[in-house]
Amino acid sequence: MSESRADAPVSPEKLEKLAQVAVHTGLGLEAGQNLLITAPLSALPLVRRITEHAYKAGAGLVTTIYSDEETTLARYRYASDEAFDQAADWLYEGMAKAFGSNTARLAIAGDNPMMLASEDPEKVARANRANSIAYKPAIKKITGFEINWNIVSYPNPKWAKLVFPDLGEDEAVARLADAIFAASRVDQDDPVSAWKAHNADLHARRDWLNQMRFRDLHFRAPGTDLVVGLADDHEWAGGASLAKNGITCNPNIPTEEVFTTPHARRVNGHVRSTKPLSHNGTLIEDIEMVFKDGVAVEVRASRGEAVWNKVLDTDEGGRRLGEVALVPHSSPISQSGVLFYNTLFDENAACHIAMGQCYTECFVDGDKLTEQQVADKGGNSSLIHIDWMIGSGEMDIDGITQDGEPVPVFRKGEWAN
Repeated sequence: MSESRADAPVSPEKLEKLAQVAVHTGLGLEAGQNLLITAPLSALPLVRRITEHAYKAGAGLVTTIYSDEETTLARYRYASDEAFDQAADWLYEGMAKAFGSNTARLAIAGDNPMMLASEDPEKVARANRANSIAYKPAIKKITGFEINWNIVSYPNPKWAKLVFPDLGEDEAVARLADAIFAASRVDQDDPVSAWKAHNADLHARRDWLNQMRFRDLHFRAPGTDLVVGLADDHEWAGGASLAKNGITCNPNIPTEEVFTTPHARRVNGHVRSTKPLSHNGTLIEDIEMVFKDGVAVEVRASRGEAVWNKVLDTDEGGRRLGEVALVPHSSPISQSGVLFYNTLFDENAACHIAMGQCYTECFVDGDKLTEQQVADKGGNSSLIHIDWMIGSGEMDIDGITQDGEPVPVFRKGEWAN
């Protein structure tokens, strides 16, 4: 198998293990099931290996849709103004149809996080909104957990140079690849067994939180004093989960979180980010928000504030929470000391919250609820779902019982029990 030059610094043995983990642990791909992959062109070496293992697992048809930084940038440089209010709705309708026919979904993350940093934020916001509207039929099947899906990553050279700016390109790619492999547990002799043990740990935390049935979570740290109400009949999730099609999968590789649905109308206080957020090619730093009755009424950022506000204004639900997630400061990704500038990794280094759409799986009998019932229980609806990091080694969290009693959940960034 020939490889591109970008693959040269990447360990072929570990790349092989990542492909196996993606297919068997991440997706739990079943014989006869079709697979849709999206990936940047730079991830071609990983796509090839995943495709091979998917067919060995009995996949029916594997289809890959590629993206490319230069062609993306060409739109911003040469397209007409009205082009930024358009999206390939026909493509997303096709994806929704595929998911409706039980096609599995795998996304390979690896774009340059700063790709759109120099582009017009107004055009970026308009393009994102058009894309979110077009993608909604497909994303609803993912957030509703109707199919098995998974995200893994591959080290794009520009991403690697952002993370390791003082290294040459090959060395930076090698270092980022090693960090991805370690976070994804594929640097171990038997990564599939390592993931089984890790899932067991996450499930134990999930089960305790579900047993406690907290009414609220109270977050306290420098710059943060936030009370997040939890949705009625909420349910915590984390690690491997059973999709509605009956297949158990690990949606995110890596993952260190347990998460649930907050109440969209019961969030109050102020909160400060602890890591930068890279969103669609824009870096947003030092986010500060004030929430009142669930709505972010004040939003500030030292960098990317205009883009961030435009994203939140996508729709009414954009300024409300759709997820709250707990991650200990001692997580391997946090302890690595690497800032990935990629939410898939950075969210697993810290407790985080997400603006926008909730996960309907995070309700008791969520698969049986209508959209209105989800809303009545406090679940948020939006075209966006964007995680941003608020946790640190200074974070304390109390769970507030139904009777109003505080119970320690986190102390100094670690589980209190």
